Amino acid sequence: MTQPASTTATTGKTLTTGKTLTFVVPSYNMEEYLERCVLSLTAARRNDDIEVLIVDDGSKDSTLEVARTFERRFPGIVRAIHQENKGHGGAVNTGIAAARGMYVKVVDADDWVGPDSLEEVMAALRDEIAGGDPVDMLVTNYVYDKVGKRRKHVVNFRHAMKAGERLTWDDMRHFGLAEYILMHALIFRTSVVRASGMQLPEHTFYVDFIYAYQPFPWVKSLRYLDTPFYHYFIGRDGQSVQTDVMIRRVDQLIHVNQCMVEATPERGTVPDGLYRYMIHFLAIESSVASVFLILSRNPENYAKKKRMWAGIKAYSPSIYHDVRRKPMSRALNLHGSAGRWVIRWGYRVAERVVGFN
Repeated sequence: MTQPASTTATTGKTLTTGKTLTFVVPSYNMEEYLERCVLSLTAARRNDDIEVLIVDDGSKDSTLEVARTFERRFPGIVRAIHQENKGHGGAVNTGIAAARGMYVKVVDADDWVGPDSLEEVMAALRDEIAGGDPVDMLVTNYVYDKVGKRRKHVVNFRHAMKAGERLTWDDMRHFGLAEYILMHALIFRTSVVRASGMQLPEHTFYVDFIYAYQPFPWVKSLRYLDTPFYHYFIGRDGQSVQTDVMIRRVDQLIHVNQCMVEATPERGTVPDGLYRYMIHFLAIESSVASVFLILSRNPENYAKKKRMWAGIKAYSPSIYHDVRRKPMSRALNLHGSAGRWVIRWGYRVAERVVGFN
């Protein structure tokens, strides 16, 4: 098999490392969940070409000690990295810079991957590398694994992508109204992420939107595997995606929205399929921020919502026009108290059906 190469963050030189995939595991006070995560990432029948980077982000519990235990247990596979607290984005940045695999995937420390899907993913990546012209991105399904919910919602992309084939952005079909390629679905070529220059904001929540957005103009080829690889664990107390928590942190959603707007290329500078998808995704994130501003029932946040949309228009009237005309964007800008009531009602229905918070 051709040995995968990895480009170092500091020198730009290509090194042969023998690592196919690096899992970056940002970890802050995750002693309770880290074992389940790491054992799932190392469970492949062959794991010598897997790298697991546990980035301890200044935890106050025994996360670092647990990480170092796994480093000793899986020498050459697991590495423990300690840093002062920088938030989720800072931990991801550290992991990307240190990754030695041809490909990289971020897995939050309270999440895990399915064993059968892991075998499929590794086989696909090894095949890509052996072929000599590996794709820039692999997309898989992910599972909303919610506490107390027996039927787990699986997000797939069958309507938008043909499984198992090499694709370009112009091969993308229609994405559903609220369907987008979340971070949990993504495996990037490490060199693609680095070439994009992405540096996630530190001490900021919801930067996974940026991670699943900014590198896309550097992705020229992709492949979709129709397998439920990533298990997204939600519903535990204090989690950042709980509704009340997102309302309290809505200013961070607005900041993330600004970062995404500034990462959006103008129409005509990238393939049409990529531009259409990025506008679709930006409309979704703008709508998510709008929903939580409305759910707050705070008139000051209603004013912030108007300023957020005005900021998009000021940055680029053409991008604003294309985002604003999306059905979800139009729905989230219904006027007055009646419009806000409709939005709150729609959110409650969607949450019960999908269980995303």
